[in-house]
Amino acid sequence: MPMRPARCYTHFSGPPYTRKEYIHGVPPPKIQKFEMGNHDLLENAEVKGELMVIEAGQIRHNALEAARVAVNKYLSSSVGDQNYYLRVRVYPHHVLRENKMMAFAGADRLQEGMRQAFGKPIGTAARVYPGHIVIEVWGYKKDVEHVKEALRRGARKIPLPSRIIIKDLSKNEKR
Repeated sequence: MPMRPARCYTHFSGPPYTRKEYIHGVPPPKIQKFEMGNHDLLENAEVKGELMVIEAGQIRHNALEAARVAVNKYLSSSVGDQNYYLRVRVYPHHVLRENKMMAFAGADRLQEGMRQAFGKPIGTAARVYPGHIVIEVWGYKKDVEHVKEALRRGARKIPLPSRIIIKDLSKNEKR
């Protein structure tokens, strides 16, 4: 069965469901790596770009992976692997559940289902609130436009409205 659209899981009500020891068959998150690029760049980075969400919501694990891949691919091809450091700040803890029902024409006569059924696990999501940083990128001042463009491409993969913040680290502390 194909995945449902992100709008089905973006907004939430109620507490997160994170107890994986009580629910079996939770698929692992699709995120391969949370940190990539040149880790030594943290000591002498000149700018830091942040992708911050504006609204509260849930970001599915496949959307986080898509954003990570988009940002990493653009940065590695435009500035080179040694000129940036990328970190995904959120982890998908919340288990998403779905009560699967038939959804084709005439299914209303065949299946009505239980109301508010518990459902089976289909994936995980990260719950974020206004002001949470989803992705961080460190780089040099000469590459600040590439950092902005990479974060803009990553923001297109996230189902929530977001803002890109660029900080100048030459005046402040490095981390």
